[in-house]
Amino acid sequence: MEPLAIRDGAVLRPYSEADAAELTAVVAENREHLARWMPWAATYGHQDSLDYIARTRAQIEAEDGFEGAIVVGGEIVGGAGFHARDRLNHSTSIGYWLAAEAQGSGLMTATVRALVEHAFGAWELHRVVIEAVVDNARSRAIPERLGFTEEGVLREAKLVRGRYEDAALYAMLVSDWPPTPRVATGSE
Repeated sequence: MEPLAIRDGAVLRPYSEADAAELTAVVAENREHLARWMPWAATYGHQDSLDYIARTRAQIEAEDGFEGAIVVGGEIVGGAGFHARDRLNHSTSIGYWLAAEAQGSGLMTATVRALVEHAFGAWELHRVVIEAVVDNARSRAIPERLGFTEEGVLREAKLVRGRYEDAALYAMLVSDWPPTPRVATGSE
């Protein structure tokens, strides 16, 4: 998959093996920030990066989604992508994370917008879903800002910090895209 332009100076591109050290360092520098909502970050190390990158490469080769690095000014500041591609139902789900210092500039909203454009454009999908832990206001703000519909709450759907947490389920249909843009609050 080709890199997706996010905005000036920022792209979402496939990971390569050469990214393992940088990815490990970014997660380590943001461990406390990320592990609050993403348990994998608590113990993430270099081998995890190598394994993850191999899985993302296999995912692309199988045409079963895409997870890549958010790169700004040549540096990895986060990750985002499609978990898998449901060909039968013409749908996918999106996940994302961002280093603490990269938040607040609209970068993740722009990244998710580019992913949705790709899903509905190049892949001709019908539905895109995002799940976010109910208490994770920053993560929930992304689909809300982009006009996704909150379809409900999945009870105890995510294991976070040793507890099962409820997750809000958001969806966007191709017929509802592009929505009326909302004014960015700068809080992402």
